Amino acid sequence: MKTIKECIGANPYPGRGILVGKTTDNKAVIAYFISGRSENSRNRIFKEDEKGHIYTRPFDESKVEDPSLIIYRAVADLKKNLIVTNGDQTDTIFDFMEQGKTSKEALMTREFEPDAPNFTPRISGVLTFEGEDFSYELSILKSADEAGTSCERLFYNYPAIGGTGRIIHTYDGDGNPLPTFAGEPKEVAVLDNIDEMTQELWKNINEENKISLYVAYKDLKDGTTQTRLINKNV
Repeated sequence: MKTIKECIGANPYPGRGILVGKTTDNKAVIAYFISGRSENSRNRIFKEDEKGHIYTRPFDESKVEDPSLIIYRAVADLKKNLIVTNGDQTDTIFDFMEQGKTSKEALMTREFEPDAPNFTPRISGVLTFEGEDFSYELSILKSADEAGTSCERLFYNYPAIGGTGRIIHTYDGDGNPLPTFAGEPKEVAVLDNIDEMTQELWKNINEENKISLYVAYKDLKDGTTQTRLINKNV
């Protein structure tokens, strides 16, 4: 099992990333971070609404060039499910699951982002709560070739194990085109203290490119949730 530093600390450009796991004292953990290279991408902050949903929003409205792939609901709460993604597929999953369908059915209707030549992967995490425990799915939709002619849809299902999580991100480093994340989501150690976990994540996202971070710890016994939100643009 790797540390946060080992997973992303040496990566100059992980892009957007999702971590899901469980503490040793029975809390569900999710984290979502964004990093960016362009001015349009860096011109963002996270905002939380009254329902606890997390949205990306422009920091400076006057500098927005193209909102289509950078403005979206990143985290959505659906009673027995918690959804976190790096794009508007959050809404697709939410709508399908609200109708009693599955997240996989939802994502079979979507593919990677149309931002050639990078074809940024769509990454998603869905937690399913049952009693005082949960399981979770991580997925990645990515181009099957350099031309973006077809889509690979990969799904990974995990039980929640105390002290352990999985992390997935869009890129394996910097480059042109950007190298897509490869392999299974990485097993990573989860800390019991939300502040320590938040700081560990934030300090290991590349300083030049990091933009925002959201972390939530949900107590599986009483349902209460602690959250932390950091925006580089303040």
